[in-house]
Amino acid sequence: MSVVLDASAVLAVLFAEPGHERVLPHLTGAGTDAGARLSAVNLGEVLTYFVRTGQAAEAARQAVRDLGIRCDPFDDEQARLTAALYPMGRPHGLSFGDRACLALGATLGLPVLTSDRAWARVDAGVEVEVIR
Repeated sequence: MSVVLDASAVLAVLFAEPGHERVLPHLTGAGTDAGARLSAVNLGEVLTYFVRTGQAAEAARQAVRDLGIRCDPFDDEQARLTAALYPMGRPHGLSFGDRACLALGATLGLPVLTSDRAWARVDAGVEVEVIR
């Protein structure tokens, strides 16, 4: 089954951080209807992390490709859902990127993997699996 990954889940895999082992099984079959998916918004977060830490954004982009993670464009329906999640996400500190990830999960009807425990307290209509 396919899942949607938050930037934190992708970074956990890229840097072998705690919880990465819960993400790895979802990378099998990537590039098909199975496997992992990532919002373009969250890819931007991953690339920004690399740039912020003095690494090349292209290295991050290639690393995500090498994992076989499918990047989904951020469309108008996801934008609407991202905005709709603001009132319930704000008290839990959910960022725009967090809400974009949840919106992709809701749009596709897929569970979302993240390292952020606060997501589990938000009723976004999406199954959330906290990886650590």
